Amino acid sequence: MIILGIDPGIAITGYGLITLNQLNEPELITYGIINSTAEGDTSSRLIYLYHELTELIGLYRPDYCAVEKLFFQKNHKTAMAVSEARGVITLCLAQHQLQIAEYSPNAVKQAVTSYGNAEKIQVQEMVKLTLHLDEIPKPDDAADALAIAICHLGHLQMQRLMDEQ
Repeated sequence: MIILGIDPGIAITGYGLITLNQLNEPELITYGIINSTAEGDTSSRLIYLYHELTELIGLYRPDYCAVEKLFFQKNHKTAMAVSEARGVITLCLAQHQLQIAEYSPNAVKQAVTSYGNAEKIQVQEMVKLTLHLDEIPKPDDAADALAIAICHLGHLQMQRLMDEQ
């Protein structure tokens, strides 16, 4: 089972892929960012994001995908741009027949740290510990994407337990 977590952004989109190892523990496959800042206008950035995500999906063939929900932002221009990126991400995932789970930032924090109002550094430290890493994943967008993947893994494990009853 491979889970792809995505932290959407118009300039930088974080991604993280995890799996379960033989001990049934989360294990890192890879993480990184799709950086479209050199692409110029919004349309070019969205096309670049689509192509890079398509390549990532083709390379790792995830079974599940989770994306962070857009939460209210004070800057409406930023919120609109992130919404456009989320639309492209959703389209790409749907074209690859991947079911999409969506989690709010607080739900991710709750799943990873057991505290819905955790600070970013707390989430990053728990990602590091959960995946047995030597360092906190950088940049922040990639660490956030890994947290989203871990959140979805927990959801899948809970669903599996409930289905067994």
